Amino acid sequence: MSEQERPPEQPFEDSQPETLFIQHFCEEARPLSYYLKNMSGYSALKKALGMSSDEVINEVKKAHIRGRGGAGFPAGVKWSLIPKESAKAKYFICNADESEPGTFKDRDLMRYTPHLVLEGMAIGAYAIGAHTGYIYIRGEYVRETGILQAAILEAEKAGYLGKNIMGTGFDFEITIHRGAGAYICGEETALLNSLEGRRGEPRVKPPYPAIAGAFGGPTVVNNVETLAGVPFVLNRGGDWYAKLGRITNSGGTRIYEVSGHVKKPGLYELDSGSVTVRQLIYDYCHGILDDKKLKAVIPGGSSAPVLRADEIDVVADIDPMLKIGSMLGSAGMIVVSEDYCLVRLLARIVRFYAHESCGQCTPCREGTKWAQDILDRIEGGRGHQQDLGLILQVADNMNAKSLCALADAAAGPIISFVTKFRADFEAHIRGGKCPHA
Repeated sequence: MSEQERPPEQPFEDSQPETLFIQHFCEEARPLSYYLKNMSGYSALKKALGMSSDEVINEVKKAHIRGRGGAGFPAGVKWSLIPKESAKAKYFICNADESEPGTFKDRDLMRYTPHLVLEGMAIGAYAIGAHTGYIYIRGEYVRETGILQAAILEAEKAGYLGKNIMGTGFDFEITIHRGAGAYICGEETALLNSLEGRRGEPRVKPPYPAIAGAFGGPTVVNNVETLAGVPFVLNRGGDWYAKLGRITNSGGTRIYEVSGHVKKPGLYELDSGSVTVRQLIYDYCHGILDDKKLKAVIPGGSSAPVLRADEIDVVADIDPMLKIGSMLGSAGMIVVSEDYCLVRLLARIVRFYAHESCGQCTPCREGTKWAQDILDRIEGGRGHQQDLGLILQVADNMNAKSLCALADAAAGPIISFVTKFRADFEAHIRGGKCPHA
């Protein structure tokens, strides 16, 4: 492990992380007046409008701000893929669908700091030459939709959005589009189809959205948290933002969402790569509920392969997680104590993915349903020993064999749960019931 990848050895009280977002969370949405006074509101946009588009993109590249939606793709690189000249209009889209179980950070960013997200979008739009933007928001986020709409009107009235922004001649208008409750529309090409009024299902790639995205034009799609970091990059520099991260090529802070069996669940903003999963659970969340033993951790939303209790000394960042066969994803950590049934948990996860499969790809459509049936059989006390081999075979037939990652999102948990906690599944089968019942 290199020095840049090594977690801090000193207690966190001796080196508090930079807090960009959470310190501004409160009982209600922050209005434009607060954003201007306390967060240097729209000064980053003003600075960006005085730079060339290449200079803005290069600053974001230097920041090493990697996508916070799950894929971890560098935002600056994504912006640079948009062609400079295009006969078709370009589009800049904020993915606010946030439907991954275990994930809830974007909701609070939109609720408490909506102008931060809007400013990040405007900077990105200027960088790629887009004049039209959309926020594709999860349909259930009714309150957040209203807050964002009010913030857009505030920004337009003040001259920070709309026509001739700050007198520079740059136009950028944002429209909010509410989803209809489909998890698959968190995948960027399914999102684009839904935005266009078509069936929400992933597209065949190539062409990629950077070439042919929304309405056939070059398009960038970024996550809410990714965009919320952009104003800090422009205000204080890409090098400063990059140094917040403790791991090479992973700059800034991360908002970790911790739920499940911990004493203090919630959102924790920390420098990227500065904390292990163990430290997050025991130092920040004060340990396991009722002082029970830790059984397992799902580190990055329900689609991330599960970790055993003896694997939690891994640094909670993108590359270290990949090295041990899991993923940070959206940083939505679900903590499971010793007396919760993992068969029941996996069955619930797979049932979700079976329900949310768009049905376009046979391995996903059929595989998730087969896996659901097998797990329901085991959980219901009707399982057989050969079911464990069968479900692993089904998962293998799903993995990396569909247009998008939904099949992988189901296969990863199946393989990791069954291989790492096989004894739990065998106990269910032998006893014909849940041992924890």
